[in-house]
Amino acid sequence: MRPGDRIFQFLTTGAGVFVVSLIGLIGLFLLVQAIPALRADNVNFLTSQTWQTEPNDMKFGIMGLLLVTVYSALLALIIAMPISLGIALFLTQYAPKRLARPFAYVIDLLAAVPSIIYGLWGLMVFAPTIEPFSQWVNDTFSWIPIFAAGNVSPDMRGTIFTAGIVLAVMILPIITSLSREVFERTPTPHIEGALALGATRWEVIRTTVLPFGKAGYIGASMLGLGRALGETIALAIILTGAVGREFTFSLFDGGATFASKIAADYAELNNEISAGAYIAAGLVLFLLTFIVNFAARTIIAKKGD
Repeated sequence: MRPGDRIFQFLTTGAGVFVVSLIGLIGLFLLVQAIPALRADNVNFLTSQTWQTEPNDMKFGIMGLLLVTVYSALLALIIAMPISLGIALFLTQYAPKRLARPFAYVIDLLAAVPSIIYGLWGLMVFAPTIEPFSQWVNDTFSWIPIFAAGNVSPDMRGTIFTAGIVLAVMILPIITSLSREVFERTPTPHIEGALALGATRWEVIRTTVLPFGKAGYIGASMLGLGRALGETIALAIILTGAVGREFTFSLFDGGATFASKIAADYAELNNEISAGAYIAAGLVLFLLTFIVNFAARTIIAKKGD
């Protein structure tokens, strides 16, 4: 091996080791900083929904934060996945190129909008607009637990339902862009062969495009889920806190996610023990998003092979 190749190999290997080590050190730092608070915790950290971080009476658990985080992210994913799939298929299979390109730019532009803008729009525009619909859903389907009255005020604005829809808009460009790229890589001979055999455009999509791009679409959706799990400022603005009230598994519950809780209570981080509680919550969020994103990358990599 020539000296230049050895140097390049050393640099690339070193960069990879550095990134992996950095991730490990971040996790280790969070764990070390969280241990004193976990030792002082007077309730079960994993199952309790109580969050009280007084240094002399530590009672904090992540169950409430975990449920709101996962609930809102899954709602966003359920809404965004079919819409993203439809847009990606339209842009790659139906739309003429002169329309597909600018339309794709507009979708990609949504990803550049700051989270705080989405949060303000969700709170001041979208929530009041959707309030009558939320009330109708609650009145009509309240016998279904997920549509029952939640643990926040009856105006139903700062709820998981509202937050989940705003989150869906935020992750829509991520899933759409990645799915579009996957569908565009469908081998042209496969599509032309299906058309030559008399298949309709929908039959081509169903038998050729979707099977080829399924893994990539799932991977893109997982990346969108990771983005939704870690969203901070938009949810901190939209969600109404539910102090003293436990999560009831209703879409009209309020509460806080891991990230929004840490952001909203940042002033408490000046106390080492209290800060440790939030760092422990951050550690759980770190592990959760790492697992989701690792799974997404694995799916996409396997499809690429």
